Amino acid sequence: MSVTTFKRARSAEQRAERQRAILATAAAMLTEMPVADLSLNELSRRVGLAKSNVLNYFDSREAVLLELSSSELTAWVKDLDATVGDALPELTIRDRTEQLISAVVGTLAERPVLCDLISAQAGVLERNISTETALAFKRAAMQSFEQMIEAVVGVLPELGRDGAGQFIATASLLAGAIWSHSHPVPAILAAYEADPALAAIRLEFEPALTEALRTLLYGALPRR
Repeated sequence: MSVTTFKRARSAEQRAERQRAILATAAAMLTEMPVADLSLNELSRRVGLAKSNVLNYFDSREAVLLELSSSELTAWVKDLDATVGDALPELTIRDRTEQLISAVVGTLAERPVLCDLISAQAGVLERNISTETALAFKRAAMQSFEQMIEAVVGVLPELGRDGAGQFIATASLLAGAIWSHSHPVPAILAAYEADPALAAIRLEFEPALTEALRTLLYGALPRR
């Protein structure tokens, strides 16, 4: 693809159009490859801009991916809220806990790109960015965090807002870590296939996250 596809953006709308094109191209690439394999060179080639031109719109590859992460997170929160709904008064606390766990795990499993981005966030995506990019990302994350608290408290009011916030923060870390370990590189997959005895330490995302969240939530709920 030619790197002269786009003319120089001269207006705010043209600049926004270029940014949308870059983000859309990166999003499409993440359906084909993990975050670790998405390079700025390939992104530039596919979007039809020189790498230096892409950097006119985003600080870095990481800034592009952080923007995508914010969009994915916003969409996932809507999914989660729609899935959990409001707590039914006739359900026991155990039933509502399982309802919440099922909703979190199920909606995350349907968004592999988000899970991959979460797993790379602190170690990769939050590096090589400007303070301005960091502020925009963290402010968007805070807004999603508040919406997640509302969703969790709606199902388990026993947690309270503080407990719901602690659950969400820890659940995010668990989801990222479990996703990373349950989607290993080819060499590790080959090792698992070569030695069936290693099956005991191989993680599957949904069951592993389900058990981790179950332990977390039952430990956080008030004892009665």
